[in-house]
Parts: sequence; structure tokens; C-alpha cells
Amino acid sequence: MGRLQAMSQMEKLDHWIHGVLQRADRNKDNKMSFREVKSMLRMLNIDMDDVYASKLFKECDHSGNERLEGRELELWRLLRGQELEELFGCYSGEDRVLSAEELQDFLRDQGEDSSLSQARAIICTYELNEKAKQQELMMLDGFMMYLLSAAGDILNQEHTKVHQDMSQPLSHYFISSSHNTYLIEDQIRGQSSIEGYIRALKRGCRCLEVDCWDGPNGEPMVYHGHTFTSKIPFREVVSTLGKYAFKTSDYPVILSLENHCSMEQQEVLAQQLKDILGEQLLTTTIDGHVPTQLPSPEELKHKILLKGKKIGRLEDTLDGPGDEAPDVSDNDNGAEAEEEKRRAKKDKESLAQALSDCVIYCKNVPFRGFQEARSHSRPSEISSLSEAKARKLIRDEGNEFVRHNAWQLTRIYPSGMRTDSSNYSPQEMWNVGCQIVALNFQTAGTEMDLCDGLFSQTGCCGYVLKPPFMRDEETLFNPSDPSSREGPGPITLTIQVISGQQLPKVANSKEGAIIDPLVRVEIYGVPADQAHQETKYIENNGFNPRWDETLQFQLHVPELALIRFVVEDYDKTSRNDFVGQFTLAFANIKPGYRHIHLLSKDGTSIPPSSLFVHICITKPPGPEQD
Repeated sequence: MGRLQAMSQMEKLDHWIHGVLQRADRNKDNKMSFREVKSMLRMLNIDMDDVYASKLFKECDHSGNERLEGRELELWRLLRGQELEELFGCYSGEDRVLSAEELQDFLRDQGEDSSLSQARAIICTYELNEKAKQQELMMLDGFMMYLLSAAGDILNQEHTKVHQDMSQPLSHYFISSSHNTYLIEDQIRGQSSIEGYIRALKRGCRCLEVDCWDGPNGEPMVYHGHTFTSKIPFREVVSTLGKYAFKTSDYPVILSLENHCSMEQQEVLAQQLKDILGEQLLTTTIDGHVPTQLPSPEELKHKILLKGKKIGRLEDTLDGPGDEAPDVSDNDNGAEAEEEKRRAKKDKESLAQALSDCVIYCKNVPFRGFQEARSHSRPSEISSLSEAKARKLIRDEGNEFVRHNAWQLTRIYPSGMRTDSSNYSPQEMWNVGCQIVALNFQTAGTEMDLCDGLFSQTGCCGYVLKPPFMRDEETLFNPSDPSSREGPGPITLTIQVISGQQLPKVANSKEGAIIDPLVRVEIYGVPADQAHQETKYIENNGFNPRWDETLQFQLHVPELALIRFVVEDYDKTSRNDFVGQFTLAFANIKPGYRHIHLLSKDGTSIPPSSLFVHICITKPPGPEQD
């Protein structure tokens, strides 16, 4: 995997070409007959006319022996799309060679750093012809390599590193979150495995769920209660967490504990957490004082936070003089203090003190409305809501929900009816600023594409800073009313879908079947921005289909918009088949001519499959400058 990721675009293409040729060379003589070439073309998703294929074959057969070998196997002729040649010609002129100055013009139109030194550096990096490189010139193949590289990607490469402010309270971030992390299949008979935790953590997930039940010989077990799912020891889950928690990201992990254990085995849970995780487990506030706001991801680096029930208030467990509860309300009275004591007594009867003491910043509390939360709750408390309850609150009290999430964490979980581990749309939950939107990571689909798209920024560290208007406790923003967001009017996003390159075949398709691809662009965001448009389909060409169609969208709240590019195989008699997709946040899009490197259904890359597009972002005119 490391070797593959370190490959240059040239090496990736060579690797792919070599694989195709090996599969097509049926008699393994390292030569290609016309029949083998025809077979290869079908592997490449090309339905080429025999006459045209024969003409190409003869042009490449310099030796005249009706066999192609060595340099005669010029797949470059196929790989270079006409659209790239046309674009290259627009800047290179009649000599069909780009000078550093001409490349500089192209970079300027792309909105890139267009200094002459940058143009020379690009030629030095991507030009394949050594003689041209020495003369600071770029040929068509070098231009193609540049546009296919990370530098020509639609995803802003600066955003693939941690570039956001990580010093704000946890409540100001969207947090990549998993539901029933131990399951790798469905929720009735599926397998429980530590592999679920490893996969989620490697994907950048920062909030994991663990359901604990009494097990044999005093060992707590993890599984989906009252079902036929298999069981794994809690000890193994904690060991896996300690080993993998910070391999992908340095920022804190929240372990969401669903505790169904007896008092005796709760003591075991607490002991195993402390023994195995050691200093990684956060067991007191970072400064020893009662927090008036949540700490930041930066302050909690390499820490694991336990989310669960807690006996009494956080301030009751902190040592040291002068620790007083923050004044959360002017309306506190004796009745409310008595209610607090009653709840603490009830918790004490069912919760082990040792486990309670491990819960610091994420105390589970029932949600009793936004007004009560604002009056009596504390930043270190968190409420969990079902997807249905969250939707009702979004519909009825959207602005209050956004304000609440500016200072306190909210976790959303899937409906219990989703026995197949399907997912709800996370977008509507993100629209009101919910931080911990838990998804079934084991279930591929649009919902996980959106999750990967949102968290592909900031180096896949699992934390994404919310827009400024969602971090203000007095904000007027309501996602159902885009005009409540202060700022300029809607942005226009214009996408010219130009062509596709080496699109994969549909999984489990008939041998020799060639796709009829179309591209659909989907916008996810506030309700006013939800939209989708698609191109026509191209018959029998998955190798280099060309659409040249322009799609246009209005984005009222671009800060929350996600863009999903989907390629499908058109079928007039049944549902279209999925071919590939790529999803990213609008904030991460680079304008200009860009390649979109497609991903498979489970989010893995499928090189060298890509789309070639042109992106134009038109902002509304701002106030006149003095």
C-alpha cells in the first residue's frame, strides 16, 4: 500500500498498462496479435469498430509481422484524450510545445501560483522528455502527467493536511463518529470483531461505540445485546484502541460506552481501561478545574475520553480548594438541587464509582429540551438523540439546535429499526451543527461517501471546524432559512463535465460487457441547496467517453455544501449500475481544469479511473470598496 501511494502518476499508468497487457496476452509470448488487441480493447471498456481498430493496429505495427511488441504497444495514443490535446493547443500555439511563459498563462487561468519560477518547477517535475526539460519546455505527455497528478486534482492538496485552527472547544468541530463499531456486518446475526475498530480508526474515526455486557469468568464482553451477533472480550477492544487510536490522527478519541454490565463487571471495565490505556485515558480535567467550556482537540492530543454515565456532577469528583461549579443559572433553587441529589443517588445504585470517575468531559445526560439545557446543563455533558428525534428538533427548533451545539456536544445515532446496518443522511444533522453524527462505517453507500468527503479535509484527522456562524451561541442561523446566514448572496458553481478516463467495468458484469456511462453531480447541504443534475449517457465507451456538458448550481450556504460526483452505467430497463464516485466539501474545490480520481463503492481508489472537468465559482458582487 505504501509503495502504491508513493508512485508517481507516470508509474501508476505504467503499472496499470502492464497489468492490462498481461491479461490480454493469452499465449504469454509478450506479443499482441490483432485478436488479442481486440480483447484488450474490450477489457479497457472500448467498443471499437474493426476497421478503425485494424487501422490503429497497422499504424503501430512498424515491423509488419502482424504482432505488436515492445514500443509498438503504444497505449499512449489511446490514453491521450483529444480534449487534452485541444486544451494544450490553446496555450502552446502552432509549435505544439509549451514554454515556461505559456505554462504561466495556463496557471494564471487556473487560479494557481503563476510565477515563472513555479512554471519552471512544474516542467522540471512532470516533463518526460529530458531534452525538452533542459530547454524548459513542456510536451503534451508532460502536460498530461501534470494534470493527472495531485497538483491537477479537484481536491485542494493544502487541505489534505491539518490546516484549520485546532485550538477551539470540541463543540466547535464536526467529529468523525461510528455506530456499533464492533460490528462488521448486520445488527442481528453479524460478526463482532476488533477489525471494525481498526478499520474505523484507520479511516480517521474519532468517536467509537462499545456495547458491554456481562461475560463468563468475570470478563465483560462486547456485542449487540439480545441478538445473535458474535462476542469479543472488552479487553481486546481496549487493547486494539490503545494500539491504533493515534496511528492516523493525533487528536482525541471518544469511546462511547453503552454499559449493560453488573456492578462487579463494571469494576472490571474500569480496571481494564486504566491498566491497558494508562496515561492515554483522561481521568481528570486538563487543568484540574471545572470547565466553563470544553477543551480543544489540540489540548487533548493523544488522549482517550470515556463517554458514559457519571454519578453526580463533575465538580463533585474534583479535588483541591476553590473548585466551584460555574454559575449556570440565576434560577437555581432548592428544588433543583434536590433533583440533582436524587439523580446522583439513583446512579450510585447502578453505576460503579470507579467507572464513573473515568468519565470527565462527556457525561451522558437525558435531553429535556433546549431551554433546560441552556439553564442547567454544563459543557461537559452530552445528550444522545435518535435520528427521528433529531429530525423533529431540526424541523421545529432549527435555530435553537444550532445555538445548543455551539457550546455542548450532541450525538445522533441510527434508528433501532435499521437491522441491516443501513445509514441515515448525516447532512441534515451537520446542518444544525451536531458534532457526533454516528454512522455504520461497515455499510458502504452515499452516507459514508458524504462522511468521507467531509472529513477528507484537514488531513483526515477526524475533526473539521464548523463555520463561524455555527460557533456563535447567539447565532440567528437556521438551515431551513438560508437568509438567516449573514453574508453575501448565493454562489454559482458551474461544472463542465468534459470526459472520463479508463472507467472500470461494473462489478459482476457479463464478460465483454461495455458500460454506457453518465455523470451525475449531487449537491448536499441545507434544504435550499439540495440538488442534482446529470449528463447524457455515452454508448459503449468506458475508456474515454466525452460529454462536454455544463451543469450549474446555486449555493446559498456553501460552507455546508458537499459535492458528490457519481458515474453510473445507464440501463433503460432497470436501475443504473454504480461505476465510481468522489465526494468533497465545496470549501475544498479547486477551480479550473481538474481531474477527479474516482473511488469504488467502499471508498477505495480505482486508478487510473478519473473524470476531467472544468470548475468555475462565481461569487456575488460584494459591497463597493472605498
